[in-house]
Amino acid sequence: MTSLFLTNLREHLDLFASLRSLDSQVCAAAAIATATLQQGHKLMFCGNGGSAADSQHLAAELTGRFIKDRKPLAAMALSTDSSALTCIGNDYSFADVFERQVRGLGQAGDCLIAISTSGNSENVIRAVTAARELGVRSIGLLGHDGGKLVSMCDGAIIVPSRITARIQEAHILIGHTLCGLIEQGLGLVDAE
Repeated sequence: MTSLFLTNLREHLDLFASLRSLDSQVCAAAAIATATLQQGHKLMFCGNGGSAADSQHLAAELTGRFIKDRKPLAAMALSTDSSALTCIGNDYSFADVFERQVRGLGQAGDCLIAISTSGNSENVIRAVTAARELGVRSIGLLGHDGGKLVSMCDGAIIVPSRITARIQEAHILIGHTLCGLIEQGLGLVDAE
């Protein structure tokens, strides 16, 4: 009998071998994010559950450091303000928690990185809709077939899996790659 670990590892390795096909999408997304920061604007991240944690993780890599010491970069996760989340969720609805923050904090020229393993998270869809209305570009870090978000985003990276845990593992690899490409694109670290 194969252990769960070995099953998970096989699924992980099979999926990661297929990610080579995403190189151009990852590079295009990094170009959008890099241009956003070069022009003095900010990156905003949003997602639910594990994708909220990924949003916080990636924003922290940019405001802190990723490869080596460098200036902090303008990035924020919209899932970190518990007062805003509970206020908006209570007074409006949970579907509005990211949209209202995008409308309040987003400015034309910013970029929203929308993370959804299904591509169909209603509160993320509403955030992307608000971003478009404000002139905020959007990058979708998605799974499955990209769901509704794939056609709404300026750039989409779709992890070709239906297994949420494997998609999230790939999202972190892609997110770390985006952070590294942003640092390189801004001339903050040497290209490798």
